[in-house]
Amino acid sequence: MKKRGIVIGIIGIVISAASFSMVFSFFPQSQMGLDGNFILPELLEDMFDDVSVETEIMAGQSSVFSFSTSNSNVPLLWGVQIIDYKEDDNLSIEISNIFGDSLGVFEQQGPVFFEIFLAPNSEVYNFEITNQGSRTVLAVMMFAEDPDNSEAFSNPNSPLMTTLVPLAIAGIILIIGIIVVIAGAIIAAFDWKKGQDESRYL
Repeated sequence: MKKRGIVIGIIGIVISAASFSMVFSFFPQSQMGLDGNFILPELLEDMFDDVSVETEIMAGQSSVFSFSTSNSNVPLLWGVQIIDYKEDDNLSIEISNIFGDSLGVFEQQGPVFFEIFLAPNSEVYNFEITNQGSRTVLAVMMFAEDPDNSEAFSNPNSPLMTTLVPLAIAGIILIIGIIVVIAGAIIAAFDWKKGQDESRYL
C-alpha cells in the first residue's frame, strides 16, 4: 500500500508542532499566572494606557474600575480578562459617567472580552463589573485611549509589534500544517480505496 498520504500527514503534524513551539517560546514564565494562564496585559506590553491590578470579584459581588479620557469624542478600547477562567464564568460590565448615567451594559462569557466605546466627553468613566457566576474570579481590566494613533501600533519596533508579528507567522505556519495534515488524510484514504478496488481483480 502506498504510504504517501501517511508521510504527508506526518509532515503536517511536524509543521503544526513547530508552530506551537514557536508560540510558547514567545511566552516567558513571567507572563503566565500561577496556573499557567497567560496574563494578557503583560503579553501585549505597551498596548494599554492603564491596566488595573488583578482583582478578586466574589460571586454576586461587583467591583468598579475607572478611566479618565484626556480628549472628547475619542474611541476608548477597554477589555476584561478573567485570569483564572473556568467554564460558566459570567461577568456583566456596565459603563457610566460621573453623574451615574448608564452608557452601556455588556456581558462576558469567555476568558477575554474587548469593546470600543466612543467617549463623548473628557471625563472619568466607571466600569462596574458584576460577577454573575457561581464562584470567585480573578479579573484584570485594560484601557487604551485612541488606540488607532497609539505608538504601540505605529512603531514597528514597539514591544507589541515584536510580539504580534512572530505570533502571526506562527499562526500562518499552524494553518499550513493543518492543511497538510488534511491533505495527507485525503490522499491516504484515496490510496486505501484504490488499493481495495485493485485487490478485487487479483
